[in-house]
Amino acid sequence: MSPTFASLTIYNYRVYWAGALISNVGTWMGRVSQDWLVLTQLTDNSSTALGLVTALQFLPVVLFAPFGGVLADRFPKRRILAVTQSTLALTSLLTGVLVVTGTVQLWHIYALAFIMGCATAVDNPARQTFVSEMVPRESLSNAVGLNSASFNAARLVGPGVAGLVIAAWGTGVSFFVNTLSFVAVLFALFHLRVRELRPAPRVRSKGSLREGARYVRGRPDIILILVLIFMLGTFGMNFQLTIAVMATEAFHKGAGEYGLLGSVMAVGSLAGALLSARRPRPRLRILLVALAGFTVSTLAAGLAPSYVWFALFLIPSGLAAMTVMTSANSMVQLSVDPQMRGRVMSLYMAIFMGGTPIGAPLIGWIGEAWGPRWTILVGTVAVGLSVAGAMLYLMRSENIHLRYQWQGRPRFVVTREQVELPEPQRAS
Repeated sequence: MSPTFASLTIYNYRVYWAGALISNVGTWMGRVSQDWLVLTQLTDNSSTALGLVTALQFLPVVLFAPFGGVLADRFPKRRILAVTQSTLALTSLLTGVLVVTGTVQLWHIYALAFIMGCATAVDNPARQTFVSEMVPRESLSNAVGLNSASFNAARLVGPGVAGLVIAAWGTGVSFFVNTLSFVAVLFALFHLRVRELRPAPRVRSKGSLREGARYVRGRPDIILILVLIFMLGTFGMNFQLTIAVMATEAFHKGAGEYGLLGSVMAVGSLAGALLSARRPRPRLRILLVALAGFTVSTLAAGLAPSYVWFALFLIPSGLAAMTVMTSANSMVQLSVDPQMRGRVMSLYMAIFMGGTPIGAPLIGWIGEAWGPRWTILVGTVAVGLSVAGAMLYLMRSENIHLRYQWQGRPRFVVTREQVELPEPQRAS
């Protein structure tokens, strides 16, 4: 089998990956349906209202994700995922019922978005770290890449299918399809070979949340990644909002064209995930170059003169963003002690996704005040400045330099690579 798909030779991971793929298709349908419902049925194309819905969905990640990490380190991750996935299915079902009965109101979506965020806050650290229990350490980077490939392969299908379903039967039916998709991942969880899992030692001591924070404070390499991922997540990765606003306000398109944009961007995201899966080891230079590529491609997308050009520039934007996310995720997971992995990854997800409650309302306001193109361009500026700041920090504190090598195979080279992926440090 190709090295890109090596982890799929492992039974547990193969079953889990297949279930997650089906569930991810439904998740993307749910996201598109929620955005379309808010923009076209509950408001008059209000990007502020959509930004608030997005913020409420991600706010619990800031508030509760660290506790979710503690749960992931204390209890079986498989059981946690069964509970959280069931909760997400129920919220999707309730949304669909409200829509088809004609009783849905904007405050319903606000409340349901917050409930979904609470479930996600517990789900994310368990889901991120559960991969390490299904595959050996040497396959972790490949498995993380394939997880991202699953998510973005679903993104190729989900938004387009959602657009067709909405156009044919309405948003309520799309929410029902999303509800059914959760059955696939629940089926996979209950059909894993438990004896073949590699569970990390569970933590039962009090103060474990503070212990996780102390661990991260002593790791400047992880802190640097967290800062970069915060800037990307807060200002650059609001495509759920920016694509909707660009489609409706800048190019005056309907549900089908809006759904198509998500699928087009997923082409680049899927390519980035598969390329990451081929790399045996994540590296700092890849992370920095990908962030620079994201800055350039989103600048082009924000200035695109037409719908077609905007769609095309979303492809490299998706590729660069996915390369950053998979590289950062793998670097953090591989460099921490297994007993700390759940808590560290919960902080990682809280910082990455938790910036959205700050960024989404701000970007929604910017879209109404300055125009839809600035919803993307503000991310371009923020991520570009963060890359420049990271390079200055590395050059001054770690004597690291990024240069382009012309001899032999032209490529970017980061010197002193030993700082990129330190060996796991035991918690004190």
